[in-house]
Amino acid sequence: MNIEELAKLAPQELRKELAGLRREQFSLRMQHVTGQLTETHKLKALRCSIARVKTVLTQKLSVGV
Repeated sequence: MNIEELAKLAPQELRKELAGLRREQFSLRMQHVTGQLTETHKLKALRCSIARVKTVLTQKLSVGV
């Protein structure tokens, strides 16, 4: 998701999105540790997505929307 799409979501939806991304990150980390992950670039992209969601969530909560 890009920033514009994330900005339209409510804080509860952002938290759900964050939880889903963290579950996916855990899964990819386990695959990486066991040697099953061939596309390691997905880990970095996922970390960026998590940071993006956390940034938008923090902005929404600090404004009080």
